[in-house]
Amino acid sequence: MKINDKAPDFKLIGTDDQEHSLEDSKDKKVLVVIFTCNHCPYVKAYEDRLIAIQNDYKDKGVQLVGINSNDEKTHPDDNFENMKKRVEEKGFNFPYLRDETQEVAKAYGGERTPHIFVFDEERKLRYTGRIDDNWEHPEQVTKKDLREALDALVEGKEVPNPETHAIGCTIKWKQ
Repeated sequence: MKINDKAPDFKLIGTDDQEHSLEDSKDKKVLVVIFTCNHCPYVKAYEDRLIAIQNDYKDKGVQLVGINSNDEKTHPDDNFENMKKRVEEKGFNFPYLRDETQEVAKAYGGERTPHIFVFDEERKLRYTGRIDDNWEHPEQVTKKDLREALDALVEGKEVPNPETHAIGCTIKWKQ
């Protein structure tokens, strides 16, 4: 996806066993779609930061949504039952959805886990890329790209750096 493209809609089942779509977040000022999974060390390193981001921005009209598109045959840790376990273990405060067909990841252009796509109130893409500049050592982060994008959007400003390189494992595509 390119900056200013509209968010493709989706209908995916979440770990709450409910169907989710863009409509669920229609009242939110900002929507953050995160391509994620259970097994990737990059994702695991970022989970607590994502939970903190949702906590910090929920009252500002921001909604995070995690989507797991990985092939569960080659990566059984990423199957739906293990997704439910991960939500329970970590206490995710945002929906975690299963993209079984991988069509959503393809529509968005998701390549990595984690890969972030941030949409404004009109659901136009305003930021895509990484969460911050140091997945391994949170105490050494110097550039909080996702938070900077969210701050700009909730204040009605342009995102200063709308595109960064997503850092993480590749999405595990079906053969």
